[in-house]
Amino acid sequence: MNQEIERRRTFAIISHPDAGKTTLTEKLLLFGGQIQVAGAVKNNKIKKSATSDWMEIEKQRGISVTTSVMEFDYEGYKVNILDTPGHQDFAEDTFRTLTAVDSAIIVVDSAKGVENQTRKLMTVCRMRKTPVIIYINKMDREGRDPFDLLDELEQELQIKVRPLSWPINQGQRFKGVYNIYEQKLNLFTPDKQHITKKVEVDINSDELENQVGKIDAEKLREDLEMVDGVYDDFNRTNYLDAEVAPVFFGSALNNFGVKELLDCFVEIAPSPRPTQAEERLIVPEESKFTGFIFKITANIDPNHRSCIAFCKICSGKFTRNTPYFHVRQGKMVRFSSPTQFMAQRKSTIDEAWPGDIVGLPDNGIFKIGDTLTAGEDLHFRGLPSFSPEMFKYIENADPMKTKQLNRGIEQLMDEGVAQLFVNQFNGRKIIGTVGQLQFEVIQYRLENEYNAKCRWEPISLYKACWIESDDEAELEKFKQRKYQYMAKDREGRDVFLADSGYMLTMAQQDFEHIKFHFTSEF
Repeated sequence: MNQEIERRRTFAIISHPDAGKTTLTEKLLLFGGQIQVAGAVKNNKIKKSATSDWMEIEKQRGISVTTSVMEFDYEGYKVNILDTPGHQDFAEDTFRTLTAVDSAIIVVDSAKGVENQTRKLMTVCRMRKTPVIIYINKMDREGRDPFDLLDELEQELQIKVRPLSWPINQGQRFKGVYNIYEQKLNLFTPDKQHITKKVEVDINSDELENQVGKIDAEKLREDLEMVDGVYDDFNRTNYLDAEVAPVFFGSALNNFGVKELLDCFVEIAPSPRPTQAEERLIVPEESKFTGFIFKITANIDPNHRSCIAFCKICSGKFTRNTPYFHVRQGKMVRFSSPTQFMAQRKSTIDEAWPGDIVGLPDNGIFKIGDTLTAGEDLHFRGLPSFSPEMFKYIENADPMKTKQLNRGIEQLMDEGVAQLFVNQFNGRKIIGTVGQLQFEVIQYRLENEYNAKCRWEPISLYKACWIESDDEAELEKFKQRKYQYMAKDREGRDVFLADSGYMLTMAQQDFEHIKFHFTSEF
């Protein structure tokens, strides 16, 4: 068992939109032998869309709207990748994914440097003390000076950095990188399908000039001297304690610098770590199985209308057909066809180990945050739903399809794509999201996956907050006074829909004994 745990590497790839996250995922799969050609699909006609973006809407927009889970074997290690959406409208999905990984790779665009979404995601990594490796992408395009980028990373992400590879020029003059970790030279030939050759070269020999030319050779020696002078030597313990982030340079689109990243990653990244439950700390080596659901996806296979719940295994061994205890429902459940994923290609598995992510068929029994155990009563926390900031009434545009619409809304809300509130005053359904793009995704998926049409109607609201109080009388008085602004969420909890910041502040002042919560976990 310890051997299996040791060889697991579970990580998320995170970044601002368009920094090249999904491209990097593709190239990692290429090295893992899971796909033969980047961007390829089963019928060998090369389509332009990426393997990990499998939803129709992702292919049309060229963005990721949901986290994909993929796994492959590489040099004796079992690697689990979670490719997350970069777009801020889907940040909640990414925040939840970060609870299920042991480390993260942050992709930064060499021309744009640190962007807003990268900052937010790094805050979550810092909070959870998740070790990160930084990959500076698009070195084959004109970008910023590498030293300036490193300074910006330290300032903006509030973490020390240590380059483990160094670029030789950039843009059209990009010649490759010197791999500091392995002390080898990697020469760049732009090729999207094949892998670049490595040259073992002594940095002080004339061979370097022959390979990259005199000017670049001198510049490289100067830069490397400066790197050694400015940055401390790389120390794995500091990386695992999330105090220092190793940095790699490359071009994911051209397959460059990706293998260096992967080789170093499997060697230094952490194997599965202990998980904190409310009751106690759970260590991966325990013999009894525990795991939690961090994501639910509806319609992975549109022909079957099936939902899949993604379960991160925290300890023990998971075996097919064994009954496990579903803590929230208080009953035993068994799974005859648990799966592992390669984007939407899935295969049934017989067993899985800590660090693995297993897809469990879900016929409506799971919610995000549910715990499965071998019988113990455990609860994992830290999978919040945030208070939405955009709201619209959802109305049925085709009265003949009411059943399909309700089913679609139900399943999409289970995924945590958005939140549903029912207004107590007029009984209308309100959808709340973190960003505008989610309304489009919901409408698109209802029509294409559930054959139901909806239309949106505007509603002017500022924020939704969950309320609770020990003072029953005051709570009742509050609900009566704010009757037209009260709603229930899917759990039947009271939600106050404030229509302005002023109204919220006044309510907090007038009712001192009522607690206002801005995430659904309290």
